[in-house]
Amino acid sequence: MTTFDYIIIGAGSAGCVLAERLSRSGRHKVLILEAGGRGRSPWIALPLGYGKTFFNPAMNWKYESEREDTLNGRKGYWPRGKGVGGSGAINALIYARGVPQDFDDWESAGATGWGWDTVRQTYEAMETQTAPDGQRRGNGPLHVQDVSDQIHPANRHFFAAASQLGLPSTADINDPDSEGAAVYRINTSGGRRMHSARAFLSPALKRRNVTLMTGALVERILFEGRRASSVQVRRGGQSSLLHAGREIILSAGAVASPCLLQKSGIGPSGLLRERGVEVVHDMAQVGANLQDHLGINYYFRATEPTLNNVLSPLSGKIRAALQYAVQRRGPLALSVNQCGGFFRSAPDLGRPDQQLYFNPVTYTTTPQGKREVIQPDPFAGFILGFQPARPTSRGRIDIRSTDPEAAPLIRPNSLATEEDRAQAVAGGRLCQRLANTPAIDGLIEAAMDPDLRRMSDADILADFRERCGTVFHPVGTCRMGADAATAVVCPKLKLHGLAGLRVVDASVFPNITSGNTNAPTMMLAHRAADLILESL
Repeated sequence: MTTFDYIIIGAGSAGCVLAERLSRSGRHKVLILEAGGRGRSPWIALPLGYGKTFFNPAMNWKYESEREDTLNGRKGYWPRGKGVGGSGAINALIYARGVPQDFDDWESAGATGWGWDTVRQTYEAMETQTAPDGQRRGNGPLHVQDVSDQIHPANRHFFAAASQLGLPSTADINDPDSEGAAVYRINTSGGRRMHSARAFLSPALKRRNVTLMTGALVERILFEGRRASSVQVRRGGQSSLLHAGREIILSAGAVASPCLLQKSGIGPSGLLRERGVEVVHDMAQVGANLQDHLGINYYFRATEPTLNNVLSPLSGKIRAALQYAVQRRGPLALSVNQCGGFFRSAPDLGRPDQQLYFNPVTYTTTPQGKREVIQPDPFAGFILGFQPARPTSRGRIDIRSTDPEAAPLIRPNSLATEEDRAQAVAGGRLCQRLANTPAIDGLIEAAMDPDLRRMSDADILADFRERCGTVFHPVGTCRMGADAATAVVCPKLKLHGLAGLRVVDASVFPNITSGNTNAPTMMLAHRAADLILESL
């Protein structure tokens, strides 16, 4: 049996960070297991290329949630990264730390040592901030770029509308005072995606003590008594056992991590027995506490050119491609989500409760052969959208069977609370006020049905039920906390009641952060490596 000091399951946003940090001293032999491929597609490196990976089964697990009565019986599409880089290789690149209260809430929820002051220091240690003129602040491996000099001119209407409503603006949503209209900062460097695989794993793989194994589907984790000792891996049609001398670290993400624990006998005993799994450790919370952001977009035809005019015609695509090839700039070097920010839907709230998006483009998802592609519309248009920042509904993710390739059972339990329904209405009303300002009203030629500007509260909620969808931020299914009755891992990310096994990914978030979850996932892994090494 082959032995490593650390076996990391999952080469995603968290696993890549762990691989670099745990191998840096050269003293520890580290193995990273990834079920997908190497992640070398040019569509991954190209920032706007995620439109090509969104439905690509070679790079995307393409999960679906169960039908939900609260969403008018609809299923949800849940893309998850399949390959090195994980979901950070196919996301929309927004780098949002979260607001300081998010992490103080973590600590209050039992995640001792994860408050804002500690988290802020971790962020600063791993980041390099790049200004439009190329000046850099910090010397971390992860590059975060200010692209305010490259965004489309149509974005000016969003900032004008915020000002007309008396809403704040901010130069950087990652500052502690991060509230207000902003240009989103993104994970790019030199015009290429700077995800955790590029920032952390690539340098780690140059070390002799690091091994990456792709196409390696972990079937289960094995135990010697109460200690995790090895993993059973299927690769090339063959199963083998790999032994961990120190620890096994599960970093497969908020969807796959609870499923792998359950397939290994760790989870709700009743569910495991129903699925034919021998119970190793009865933990009701494995798979519970699922949280996610639900969002909705409102589409408008525009009275002036937008990115549609650039990227819809073939000639525009060619010009954008040439600009990118020569300068590594332009629309192909950006996220489709160019502007937005954190806002309070009412001035008396204690913190921002909504995240907004303003995109100078509209697009239609259309079938093309056996694939689906995202195409800009052939007319000028823009999107105004929102997501309630801190949902209170809680769902579950569980296994359907012991088959390691079976899709998970995803039950988000969306809009289950009155608070979440009220937050959906509040976000719609905020967007409505923005749409009715002179700045944005003058940009609107016509609404692409339905017309937000004329909706009542009941209309907003009904429309939200009919059209909202995940913003691809699932967290919480292996919750971190001090109490084994309500959490899966302790604040040092060790499983309660077991040895030799930690979970390090977004599944351990006690509460969802207010914004995009990729940045806090990488932060968590960066700090987790310190906790792991401190225990030696």
